[in-house]
Amino acid sequence: MSARTKARKRALDILFSADVRGEEVAVVLAAAAKRAANEPTREASWLYARDIVDGVIDHRDEIDEQITTHSRDWKIERMPAVDRALLRIGVWEILFNEEVPTAVAIDEAVELAKELSTEDSGAFVHGVLARIDRAN
Repeated sequence: MSARTKARKRALDILFSADVRGEEVAVVLAAAAKRAANEPTREASWLYARDIVDGVIDHRDEIDEQITTHSRDWKIERMPAVDRALLRIGVWEILFNEEVPTAVAIDEAVELAKELSTEDSGAFVHGVLARIDRAN
């Protein structure tokens, strides 16, 4: 598993945890940073995970607007928390991270959805991210 794939999983853990606990993402991120300081062997994945989470925090309104606009009859509040977090990661990578090819961002989000969410989540995440890509 690549460092970026591990980083996406770490970012997912942070976003998901904040969402289900009803905590500010920045608070959960700070706690994760404290733990990461004691894990020097995982530094590469931590740095990109932090970039993702910071990017989602910085662009949250625009990211959520894109998800809402392109999710076709799904309110963002009604989506499974894992899907919501994966979509936020994918949208940030597509719109705000020029280092990651769009196809990679979509594929990574879809694979994590298949692994960690519902049976239909992979197709749902793919559809939303593909529509966002086409619109932008």
